[in-house]
Parts: sequence; C-alpha cells; structure tokens
Amino acid sequence: MEKKDVNAGDKVYVIYRNPHAANVANIQQAEIVEHPNHPGEKALFIHDSYHLLDEEDAIFPSYSDAEVMYNKLFDYEQYE
Repeated sequence: MEKKDVNAGDKVYVIYRNPHAANVANIQQAEIVEHPNHPGEKALFIHDSYHLLDEEDAIFPSYSDAEVMYNKLFDYEQYE
C-alpha cells in the first residue's frame, strides 16, 4: 500500500523489528492516524507511539498480505 492509499482510522499491518534484538521481527497491527505534533501528516500508531508515515514504509491491508512478505524476507531455509 502507498501513503496516499490510507486514511486516518484505517487498520493496517506492518512488519515490526524489535529495536533491542535485530533478528526478531513480527507482524503487528497498527492504525493510521494524524500525527499530533505534525498536523496534516499521516502516522502509524503502534506500541503507544507515533511514527510519521513515509513513502518507503511497507504497510499491508491485511495480515495475510503482510505474512506473504514476511515469509519472503525471513525464509531462513533459503540460506541452508
């Protein structure tokens, strides 16, 4: 999905990397909201914080869409 395709109130899914453990990632639901400190800017609200939505953010309309990309990115069998 692209930034222009989402609106405040939309529920989306993202692949979230744990900032404390670089090799840990999972799929999380987030909400599209207006950023409270940047009026008119869209943000992801996830883990009780706001992340300004960037064109390069990978957001997905459904868990299954995010899961397909997750499996492509983290298919550890390809490295065996």
